[in-house]
Amino acid sequence: MKTIALFTLLLTAQLGFAQKATLTWYTDINEATAIAKKENKPMMLFFTGSDWCGWCVRLQKEVFKTPEFEAWAKANVVLVELDFPRSTPQTEALKTQNRNLQQQFAVRGYPTCWFVRPEKMNDGKTNLVQIGSKGYEAGGPANWTKTAAELIKYN
Repeated sequence: MKTIALFTLLLTAQLGFAQKATLTWYTDINEATAIAKKENKPMMLFFTGSDWCGWCVRLQKEVFKTPEFEAWAKANVVLVELDFPRSTPQTEALKTQNRNLQQQFAVRGYPTCWFVRPEKMNDGKTNLVQIGSKGYEAGGPANWTKTAAELIKYN
């Protein structure tokens, strides 16, 4: 009887952990690019001010931290967070990478999500081909993922 109770407890705990699995948000563009190429998926670059931008926090809460978005993202994109915090420390390399990408995609406001496809060039370097962009959109995860899916549909 103790064995059955212990087995049930362990199984329940394991299922609980499996249900709480979260998405992987990469912060290194090179790592994310390699994974996107391997999985043949576009990347979603999320430009955010995580500790000061109210709309960024709202987008995270209403969309990105929902089971609907998690299921959609796992199936369709590789996620990259490009953060511009005011209080959270970052390495100089990360700050430089994020600033360079912000300039490359002409990001002027937050939150901004760019959908891109990594493409290998003849010289061996990788180019991030722009597919489209979007920001905060009311209507929850179903509405947000619908318009995001339309952006990446033909690319």
